[in-house]
Amino acid sequence: MGSPWAFVWSIGIVIVWAAAGPAFRYSDTWQLVINTGTSVLTFLAVFLIQNTQNRDAKAIQLKLDELIRALEGARNHFVDLQSLSDDELEKIAGEFSDFREAAQRLTKRRHGRQEPVPGSAPPG
Repeated sequence: MGSPWAFVWSIGIVIVWAAAGPAFRYSDTWQLVINTGTSVLTFLAVFLIQNTQNRDAKAIQLKLDELIRALEGARNHFVDLQSLSDDELEKIAGEFSDFREAAQRLTKRRHGRQEPVPGSAPPG
């Protein structure tokens, strides 16, 4: 449905429908044909798009799992994270948030910008 040929085909259908308008005196039935057709195709496209997204997400997940598995030092228990509960995922997300904050503090120290210690008075 996302191909250029599908687009050209759709344009052709609309042109044929519009050209048939005078023959049907632009009746309610004439309008109903295009409205029903587009509604049905939109309804079916939702399922097609969802299926495509699910397949794409699965393929990306498998590629990431392979990278985790292949890297020495990587935590192999991260393979198949998508099967964890929301609470377990939040716990891991918190871990990475802590890693990110520690890396930011380290970067600031390396560039000479000291970060105040929580609970202490600001310098000056």
